Amino acid sequence: MTTFNDGSPLVSAADVARDLASERPPVLLDVRYQLVGAAPGGPTAAEEYAAGHLPGAHFVDLDRDLAAPPGAPGRGGRHPLPDVEEFGAAMRRFGVSAGRPVVVYDGAASMAAARAWWLLRWAGHRDVRVLDGGFAAWREAGLPVSAEVPQPQEGDFKPAPGLMPTVDGDGAAVWAREGLLLDARSGERYRGEVEPVDPRAGHVPGAVSAPTAENVGPDGRFRPAAELAERFRALGVGERPTAVYCGSGVTAAHQVLALELAGVEATLYPGSWSEWSSDGSRPVAVTDQPG
Repeated sequence: MTTFNDGSPLVSAADVARDLASERPPVLLDVRYQLVGAAPGGPTAAEEYAAGHLPGAHFVDLDRDLAAPPGAPGRGGRHPLPDVEEFGAAMRRFGVSAGRPVVVYDGAASMAAARAWWLLRWAGHRDVRVLDGGFAAWREAGLPVSAEVPQPQEGDFKPAPGLMPTVDGDGAAVWAREGLLLDARSGERYRGEVEPVDPRAGHVPGAVSAPTAENVGPDGRFRPAAELAERFRALGVGERPTAVYCGSGVTAAHQVLALELAGVEATLYPGSWSEWSSDGSRPVAVTDQPG
């Protein structure tokens, strides 16, 4: 019987191992991904998966399965939300069903896994957890690893989008003026000192710097809920409704998850900076505010 009954979006390696031996084991999704800034020349996410993964886990390609192809500049960003029907079909191939728990994980810090968590929640699945600490935590616990690729399965999950709130670029501009818009990218990208991938450097005017990397400790696990709550309070969370963006809507989902751990519901701007900065009609701010 599943142990996922505490309402937390996180689950430990020990609990996943226990539930895999239960009568209703969770579906496992391996969402390892090379985010911006990864060292070149290393193994790809697919190669890492092939070398070893949680037994029974399906490899999920973030670009293919968790995003639509990039469209016209200024529309949707680098990782637009996937077509709903295509997303549902992909999840069903991995065995995702409405009444079966899902566990998602990546290498360690859950930056990519949070995208899968958020998308499944957005699409209406109510029992999705992130393996805190990812594959590294699983290995650290001495739990078994497999190189066997599971056969395609057939789940019954049918997306019904809308469970998680979103906002578009126009709404993000309003949010930055009248609410609280958090920028989840690194401080140097927020300040406009560097921009490794998007058309313009800087941030949405009025947004507040809140680097996602500060949500986790050195081991890749999320910081305790009380620490996260204190961190977000210092940024003004709780005083106004909160929305989040990042580079392309991936690590912003991690921020939404961290905010949920802190007891705060947040809205995601899926197009994020990659959409905003490619639209020449939108203003860009730079600052020397510490990140």
